[in-house]
Amino acid sequence: MKILDHLEEWLIASLMAAATIVVFVAVVHRYMSGWPIPGLQDWLIQLNTSWAQELTIYMFVWMAKFGAAYGVRTGIHVGVDVLINRMSGAWYRRFVVLGLLAGALFTGIVGTLGATFVYELSHTSSTSEVLEIPMWMVYLAVPLGSYLMCFRFLQVAWSFIRTGELPKHDHAHVEGIDPNEEDIAGAKV
Repeated sequence: MKILDHLEEWLIASLMAAATIVVFVAVVHRYMSGWPIPGLQDWLIQLNTSWAQELTIYMFVWMAKFGAAYGVRTGIHVGVDVLINRMSGAWYRRFVVLGLLAGALFTGIVGTLGATFVYELSHTSSTSEVLEIPMWMVYLAVPLGSYLMCFRFLQVAWSFIRTGELPKHDHAHVEGIDPNEEDIAGAKV
């Protein structure tokens, strides 16, 4: 599980970093292309960065699909649980499990439909407009991300059935930083 967790986190972080770099390079290129410096302006205009927008969109699609699975695993995925939180113990547990299983069913169906679509698309010559990569590679994010999200729903449901606890995300906690009590006391002053 730790390998899958780290792979998921590494993929999301890498896509986020790469998208940031691509957008930064494209913006700097566009800005510097307007400088009326002979030679430099001509050279910059010859560089084609039209691929940057398309690549960034595809990276964000992959990031969103895997980020949703990460959100289910860590408890940061959006959920409407106002009524469920007001229920008594037995009903609360039943509805939480029902909600998690419904999420697993939905994402499993989306993953299966996405896999069918990708399979059919892989037998065509459809490519992206600018990068000219096969479109099935772009849409592969749908079944992979949906199946991972389905697995995460099942994982959380199983953990909830065993322990009665859902993953909770502490918005004040920063991964890798463990403040000692002096830092906390100093921050409250």
